[in-house]
Amino acid sequence: MAINTPLMNVMVAAARKAARTLTRDFGEVEHLQASRKGPADFVTQTDLRVEKILREELSRTRPHYGFVMEEGGVVEGPDKTHRWFIDPLDGTTNFIHGVPHFAISIGLEREGQLVAGLVFNPIRDELFTAEKGQGAWLNDRRLRVSTRRELNVALVATGIPFHGRPGHDEFLSELPRVMDQVSGVRRFGAASLDLAFVAAGRFDAFWERGLSPWDVAAGAVIVREAGGLVTDLDGGDGFLDDSQILASNSTLHPTLLKCIRG
Repeated sequence: MAINTPLMNVMVAAARKAARTLTRDFGEVEHLQASRKGPADFVTQTDLRVEKILREELSRTRPHYGFVMEEGGVVEGPDKTHRWFIDPLDGTTNFIHGVPHFAISIGLEREGQLVAGLVFNPIRDELFTAEKGQGAWLNDRRLRVSTRRELNVALVATGIPFHGRPGHDEFLSELPRVMDQVSGVRRFGAASLDLAFVAAGRFDAFWERGLSPWDVAAGAVIVREAGGLVTDLDGGDGFLDDSQILASNSTLHPTLLKCIRG
């Protein structure tokens, strides 16, 4: 059965409460598509409301922990050994366009080590959770990364730099090398869910540059607890700080790392 520790109960309760706002606002997005102003400002307010709920709920039971948040930035807590990483709406562009592929992401760091993660897509009611030493779960089902050993049968996910973001040339040099080796490449637009899908064996690997800590903190814990390997694109452990990540099973990881780096 799924994780039932006090910590995970707090995280799940916060995510489910915040998700009610996310689901309600998603139902309103289609009515904003034809408006002159468009949905972007509306979604910004959704981000802020959801983040506020998450912060309030987590602070209620863990009042001294700090926060690293997409909207609210870094908030230091009296307890310097614990930090929450929060993305209230990962997959904002999908949300704006009425695509039901987005998530709430909550990660917890203790003494510099990621120890718990939650990724929740409320539209599909898919709750991915993991706590260090407790395994990774999708709702009540235990997760394991895929067992594929060859790149030519692997399905790999990635992120593409969009307008106004750096890294286009670098990505366009990496992509052909990967495409030439794997069975398929997907770009779904929500890094936390891409990582959760690696943990579930739906994707064999995921790589991306230009990410923020709140994009990957939760998903990294889930992949690791599902038996996978998570590093930066130099093969080290600096993905939270270096804004780049590769997650896969341990067999594919070194070959794919070499392929990406050329």
